[in-house]
Amino acid sequence: MIDIVRQLKINPPPMQKKIDILISSAEIQKRVETLAAQIEKDYHGKELTVVGVLKGAFIFMADLVRHIQTPMTCDFLRVSSYEKDKSLGVVRMDFDLTQPITGKDVLLIEDIVDTGSTLTYLLKHMGTKNPSSLRVCSLLYKEMGSGIRDKIDYLGFTVPSRYVIGYGLDSEGVYRSLPYIGAFK
Repeated sequence: MIDIVRQLKINPPPMQKKIDILISSAEIQKRVETLAAQIEKDYHGKELTVVGVLKGAFIFMADLVRHIQTPMTCDFLRVSSYEKDKSLGVVRMDFDLTQPITGKDVLLIEDIVDTGSTLTYLLKHMGTKNPSSLRVCSLLYKEMGSGIRDKIDYLGFTVPSRYVIGYGLDSEGVYRSLPYIGAFK
């Protein structure tokens, strides 16, 4: 018992913060179904390779691919561009794809596009692997003056210029499991 008390004093649970719900779970699920229908239509008769950007896109990608009937394979890669909720201004590849995408129709799944630095990096990186086509699906877009919106082929929602959490997006590793998109009050 003393060990548990000592552990809680050293590593207290994250403080509960008040959260504004920006996009409800129902709105997200409805939009995911709409995006999936459009993707399925656009890739009809093709085999799709879906690539999720970890960690933030994993819930969105899982929900999205369950609604797409087109034959597909799934892979992941992981990049880092944030530390303690602050953009580092530099993108670092943590791990790359496990399967080749040369000659494949690839759909890159992002959680959010804001400054555009991560997306620009990923498009350049994946382009060097010579896919047959490369499109982008992002759950969220936040206008930051980057002019990168035109690189997103399938978009869930545009969000205000606030730090957003939930549905895969985190704040220092916490809040990914929220079923909605929110922002701290």
